[in-house]
Amino acid sequence: MYGLIWRVLPGPWASKFIMAVGLLAGAAALLWFFAFPAISPHMPFNDGAVDVEGAGAGGGEEVGIPGEGEEAVIPGEEGAPVEQVPEGEG
Repeated sequence: MYGLIWRVLPGPWASKFIMAVGLLAGAAALLWFFAFPAISPHMPFNDGAVDVEGAGAGGGEEVGIPGEGEEAVIPGEEGAPVEQVPEGEG
């Protein structure tokens, strides 16, 4: 197939090479800007396999996420616990 394209292109070797590179760049641009975005919604790459509800069940205390009947605690607000950094660190 590439041989056929090479034989069909007119001119000497240098001009055939420039035209072949142009054809390659044009084909890549068409795929990049039109074909790939058109098929992107149908591809399974954005389907996550991680359970979102269980993602925060690492055991640590979550800050700022209220449970049932609780108020959100935002660090740095009045009345919120603030971490103390010992001198010489941080």
